[in-house]
Amino acid sequence: MIHRRTAVALLSAAPLLLSGCGGGAEAAPSRSGDDRPAQGTASPAPESNSPRPGGISGLGPRTTAAIPGRAEQVVVASGRGKDSPLSTVVLYERDDDVWQPGAVWPAHNGRDGWSEHHMAGDLRSPVGVYGLTDAGGLLADPGTRLPYHHSYGFTSPGTGFEGEPLDGSFDYVIAINYNREPGTSPLDWTRPMGAKRGGGVWLHVDHGGPTHACVSVAKAHMKELLRTLDPARHPVVVMGHSAWLAR
Repeated sequence: MIHRRTAVALLSAAPLLLSGCGGGAEAAPSRSGDDRPAQGTASPAPESNSPRPGGISGLGPRTTAAIPGRAEQVVVASGRGKDSPLSTVVLYERDDDVWQPGAVWPAHNGRDGWSEHHMAGDLRSPVGVYGLTDAGGLLADPGTRLPYHHSYGFTSPGTGFEGEPLDGSFDYVIAINYNREPGTSPLDWTRPMGAKRGGGVWLHVDHGGPTHACVSVAKAHMKELLRTLDPARHPVVVMGHSAWLAR
């Protein structure tokens, strides 16, 4: 039976605009007075003596070496090009020392592509290997093992870069541990590297166009990710354009 931990929080009485996907999420008063933050495990740390099995398509030796040895689930977000907003997402799961790929899902990333030094407002997604420890959304927990923050704060108003409505983009999100405090709600505003380095970078529901910095896939795929990712298997995302991933 899946163990669920759901937290519904009131972050602030005043609206707060979060940098990141789809123009940001407005933190509005939640439907509950429970202000306890979602709890989670720390971001996976490199283990120098751990085996680092190969077998993940498209990843070169440098990128593979950056995956923590204890990680048994890897979400690979592979961009079409450095300046392209188009990408694909594949979930790999490790069986012994063999990585088994799932289906290939179409995805979007930042409007202007990818960055090795992401800055707030650059409209590029940060490349790298990041932990996936916390989730949330406007809709109720679909059955995830990750700590899940159900809140009205995941409202996604307005339109995207191509005029598409953003409504529903944050129905389900998984926080990418880029410039954030693991073990907190995706709505948490803590930025360890400072606000200039951006934040609020998530996996979220695709709205049919480029994002500000996030990676987006179809709603059904987000639900599948949420139901599959397991903190006990130390999931991470490996993200970047194909040439960078192949290093």
